[in-house]
Amino acid sequence: MTFQKEINRRRTFGIVSHPDAGKTTLTEKLLLFGGAIHVAGAVKSNKIKKGATSDFMEIERQRGISVATSVMGFEYNGYKVNILDTPGHQDFQEDTFRTLTAVDSVIIVIDAAKGVEPQTEKLMNVCRMRNTPVIVFINKMDRPAQDSFSLLDEIENQLKIKVCPLSWPINSGPEFKGVYNIFNRSLKLFDPNIQGIEEGIDFEDVSNPELEIHIRDDAQTLRDELELVEGVYPEFNRDEYLTGNLAPVFFGSALYNFGVQELLHAFLEIAPSPQPSNAEERKILPNENNFTGFVFKIHANIDPNHRSRIAFVKICSGKFIRNNMYKHIRTGKTMRISSPTAFMAEQKEIIEEAFPGDIIGVPDNGSFIIGDTVTDGEEIHFKGLPSFSPELFRYIENADPMKSKQLNKGIDHLTDEGVAQLFTSQFNGRKIVGTVGQLQFEVIQFRLEHEYNAKCRFEPLQMYKACWIESDNPKMLGEFKKRKHQKMAKDKLGRDVFMADSQFILQMAQDEFKDIRFHFTSEF
Repeated sequence: MTFQKEINRRRTFGIVSHPDAGKTTLTEKLLLFGGAIHVAGAVKSNKIKKGATSDFMEIERQRGISVATSVMGFEYNGYKVNILDTPGHQDFQEDTFRTLTAVDSVIIVIDAAKGVEPQTEKLMNVCRMRNTPVIVFINKMDRPAQDSFSLLDEIENQLKIKVCPLSWPINSGPEFKGVYNIFNRSLKLFDPNIQGIEEGIDFEDVSNPELEIHIRDDAQTLRDELELVEGVYPEFNRDEYLTGNLAPVFFGSALYNFGVQELLHAFLEIAPSPQPSNAEERKILPNENNFTGFVFKIHANIDPNHRSRIAFVKICSGKFIRNNMYKHIRTGKTMRISSPTAFMAEQKEIIEEAFPGDIIGVPDNGSFIIGDTVTDGEEIHFKGLPSFSPELFRYIENADPMKSKQLNKGIDHLTDEGVAQLFTSQFNGRKIVGTVGQLQFEVIQFRLEHEYNAKCRFEPLQMYKACWIESDNPKMLGEFKKRKHQKMAKDKLGRDVFMADSQFILQMAQDEFKDIRFHFTSEF
């Protein structure tokens, strides 16, 4: 197969949602279609009982939540599908934001009863900033749901995007009879007692009297609603979708694997192949011969038995070949990547080659940080992988003096992952952990104890913002650091950070020191 054909058959997408919308269940069922679910431990029934394939950490299984992005891939109908299953909980939204830089399209999962949640709005804002194409899957139609037209209005108003239904439900809850697939003109009947995938019934023309045989009294209602859909919503335009201005909408029930196959087939047909990537120097095209890629995620202990640390690299251009020499741009060093891996949750296999759009895992001994670029020689720096200013701060202390080495190693690894940010106070030398949400502190404590055999305790620290500072006026910068010595810290890269007690203190500092730039993301 030619290089261009390999690129064209790649589909790399992220699945995002509010925690309760059923995102992980949808991921699980998509993997079933890829025939890959057995690799990572099949879910035998139609209900997930032992935790999802994509939730491979112990704390995820215990709490039933996703706290880290999972990377999975499979072959389906001639396509290479790469899924990035993101955390749904808002405390881990920074991981989700970074993950969205590595995808070419997104599937947003919405609960049919709850509608659009605040977390979903934030995720949509990130997609909008990058003009990422979006497909909406309205899940849980087997349960009582909002009116379908009301849901579509809510999506348009709150997510600020035009919608185009490509399937339409017949009732919801106990009366849910199925979905009419507008995209390929077929009817799919719902039966919660059937575990397998039923073939759809072709209905090019819903005015066909045979429709009554299948859905009885709801046939005329379906005809009326489809006529209204046709009159109210725009016809599907792929170019509008690819520019992020139009969201196709599908209805179904991931729990019962209903509507998932239709979603997958339509997605493979309309979703984009790997797209150009923006670097500081220039735009990178996927079909370039030169290899480029960037690290968007790091995960320590993906295999607890071997204490392995993996850097996830999104390939942007060129062909990756195992055992070739590549340049690590930040350090300037060349490296041979001898054990690149492809993933199915925590299961992985060595690969010989990979193409633009693919995600590969590179064994890491601590050399990589999030945002690093790897090329076959060209000096390229990819943009869009910042750390955001934390909202909660705690001093971290060792709860077991005999385990200092393990604790320091654990903190170092977990903050490299982006679970939290680590600052060192220039006043008293104490280590400060900054997070977006409270749950992150609990995850850090749990993982330190279970993965590094180290215990920590957190002490409260009242802090408003951590701001990265810089200035073209060395004298003023020196004066600022001298006067604010008690509130100055260093991040892991040794950059100056001002720890402001309150919004008032921060505003005062900004007003007094005009030549100093205060940054609320680490990318500046």
